[in-house]
Amino acid sequence: MIQRRKSRKVKVGKLYIGGDAPITVQSMTITDTTDVKSTIEQIHGLEELGCDIVRVSAPTMEAAKALKEIKENINIPLVVDIHFDYRIALEAVKYVDKVRINPGNIGNPDKVQQVVNSCKEYGVPMRIGVNLGSIEKDLFEKYGYAPEAMVESAMRHIKILEDLDFYNTIVSLKASDVTRMVKAYRLFAEKTDYPLHLGVTEAGSKIPGTVKSAMGMGMLLADGIGDTIRVSLSDEPKEEVKIGKLILRSLGLRNEGVQVTSCPTCARTEVDVIKLVEQLENATEKIKKPIKVAVMGCAVNGPGESRKADIGIVGAPGNHLLYKEGKIVKRVNDNEIYEVLLKEIEEMANHN
Repeated sequence: MIQRRKSRKVKVGKLYIGGDAPITVQSMTITDTTDVKSTIEQIHGLEELGCDIVRVSAPTMEAAKALKEIKENINIPLVVDIHFDYRIALEAVKYVDKVRINPGNIGNPDKVQQVVNSCKEYGVPMRIGVNLGSIEKDLFEKYGYAPEAMVESAMRHIKILEDLDFYNTIVSLKASDVTRMVKAYRLFAEKTDYPLHLGVTEAGSKIPGTVKSAMGMGMLLADGIGDTIRVSLSDEPKEEVKIGKLILRSLGLRNEGVQVTSCPTCARTEVDVIKLVEQLENATEKIKKPIKVAVMGCAVNGPGESRKADIGIVGAPGNHLLYKEGKIVKRVNDNEIYEVLLKEIEEMANHN
């Protein structure tokens, strides 16, 4: 059982980040925020897949104003990404549940004070987001691309907020390099009790990005570090959500959804495992109820895995064995495996 690091609890819309709150999965839209219809549609798709929190970027005042309608038409907490212009932040804070902003980058103390006052007025927390690729010049000269640079940068931004009596803060220390990212979070976790948003930034395309994200976040989560996660991929946001959920599920930190156990196949395989697993995962990706499914090619490990699952198929010559709640219930022909399994899964999902 993973013992989570003790962190303070920060309210983000109807959810909490930190403390004893469940670890949440985030993603970010790739639409133009001023295209409100497309942005809402994309967020609805993420909601269906189990995304807990969504972030949008507001690079202009027009984008900030569009947040009002977006917020009114979605069901999960809305976070806005702001850089440099405090006026955009002041507008955005009226409509969102969290602001991702670095106070040291938005101008003189008076401008920072205005943003902090607005966040206090609307009860909106801030995420300080430090990225190794955009570290302050003096810290780069002092440390280079070292984890310590990110930690000192985060502490610098935190101090600005604490001096203004603002503690409603979440922190991220992201790098595209896994080892630097992991070290930065570990160093920072020892210094404060602020909740942590985990991520390997600019992780790349789907497969390498998944591996880097799983390695980086997995090491930290296994140590109990991390309160919310975002998988950053050069891909559709829905892929980020699916992978984020899988990372948490693999560590026992999230239980919802259909979990398929399947063999890698070999010469003994009597079932087209690869095709069947892909079909089932695509067809059941929106199911929230925890259901364990086993798709096994032969009788070597098949019966054991299928007895542990809620529903399972074991390949056998001629026809195949269907397991339900640990027992063989019938034999199934090749041409009906997918339909039979999907029907059983859907019945389980709809059964109270």
